[in-house]
This record gives sequence, structure tokens and C-alpha cells, in this order.
Amino acid sequence: MPAPVSQPDDPALLRIDGPIATITLNRPAAFNSINLAIAQKLEQLAAYLEGDDGIRVLVIEGEGRAFSAGGDLQTIGAAAEAGTVTPVVGELLKHYHAFIEIVRRMPKISLSSVHGSAAGAGMGLAFVTDLCIAAEDAKFTPAYAKIGVSPDGGSTVGIVNTVGPRRALQIFLAEDNFTAQQANAWGLVAKVVPAAELKAATRTLAERLAQNPAAAIAGTKSLVYQAATTPVKQQLDAEEHKIIMAMNTEEFRAAVKKFTSKSK
Repeated sequence: MPAPVSQPDDPALLRIDGPIATITLNRPAAFNSINLAIAQKLEQLAAYLEGDDGIRVLVIEGEGRAFSAGGDLQTIGAAAEAGTVTPVVGELLKHYHAFIEIVRRMPKISLSSVHGSAAGAGMGLAFVTDLCIAAEDAKFTPAYAKIGVSPDGGSTVGIVNTVGPRRALQIFLAEDNFTAQQANAWGLVAKVVPAAELKAATRTLAERLAQNPAAAIAGTKSLVYQAATTPVKQQLDAEEHKIIMAMNTEEFRAAVKKFTSKSK
């Protein structure tokens, strides 16, 4: 299947450079808030990338002044006034949550690159990816409780699994916002860099991640995410299965040959 061709006015753009794919949220005038159009586009792009064996790393970034302001409250507010929240938000989340599911399960590493504001579902997206790198000026805003709702957009998936239930309750119910430095201390952000260096630092980290063989990435991601809920024997069996699969690849044989030749 050929790669989708992005047009400048698409709500999300795809760029592929070797083993690294970049999805750019492209609604800068709306601070990259999530509406139906962007949710559908994100699902389409992720579905393509999941099936592209040449891609090892997916970077998600935002165009303009913000990473993402979360759900589009213009659309959602109008639906609330009209009494159509259930079908409107249900359709939006059907596509957006499908996108999140693909990002979590795909045998590739996802990396969010966050600058400016990441609020609500935008905060959820930042932390539902496998890793997050953030600019020093990035600000994370839970936003949900203030408008009387509970989290969505994968927010509880990424955050709870990282920080645990008590810290998660603090984040969602007791924090107006928090900094990139706090997120780093809590384990939600892997690296904090000056805003002017974010793009270059993101590229460097993505290239480092892409050096890992595909089988190593796929096996490690699968094992890590299932470890917390899998019985020990089942997890050990999965480790055995994944490592033997990886050892049957040309990349493994070449790596071992290189290593053993150095040790002689």
C-alpha cells in the first residue's frame, strides 16, 4: 500500500524519512485541538504505519504554538447545547481511540515531542506514546475535572501505568497544570530540552531508537506492556518466544557475528 500523500491543509500530516515516520498535528489556529476530522486522519495514518515494516519509530508533534489543546470544545460545547453529545462525542472518540489503540499495539516505538501546551486529550496523547521528550516551556494541563468530566483520549492508559493510581488521582483532580520538569521527575517525560533544541533533540532520540532492530523493538514493547498483568510463567514463556523469534533474524546473526569477532 502506498504511503498516504499529505496536503498542506490536512488536519494531520505524515512525513517518512527512512525508518522514522512523523505525524504532525496540523490545526495550529485551534491549537491542534481534536475534532472529528483530525481523529479520522490520525486513525488512517496510524493504520498505514502499523502495516509498514520499514518504519521503526513514530514521532508525534504539533504545528504552531501548542502540542495539542485536547478535545475541540467548540464542537463538543455545541453538541452539549443541542443534546447530541452521545452521537457526536461517540463518533469522535471511536476514531481517536482507534488511533490510540494502534499506537499502543504497533510493533514500533512511538515518541511524542511536546512544546507549548498539552491539555486534556492532548496531555493524554503526550503520555500514551511509549516515550515523551518535552521542551522546557511545555506545560501539561489535565483540564478534565475543571469542566466536570473524567479523562479520555488514553489519558488513564498512559499516566496510570507510569505513575500509579495515587499520583494519577493527584494529576487529574488536584493539579491545575504541571511543568515538563515535574513530568520528568514523575517518569512521564524521558528528556527535557531547551525549546530551541526540541526538534533536533527529538530527531537525535528518534534516530537512536531506530538503530534497534525491528524484532527487538516489537518484542520489547510487547513484553513490557504485558508484564504488569501477566502471570510469571506466562510472561517467561512470552520472553522465550519473543527472543527465539528475534534470534532467527538476519539482524541478530549479523550482530552476534560482529560481537564475537571483536572478542577474539
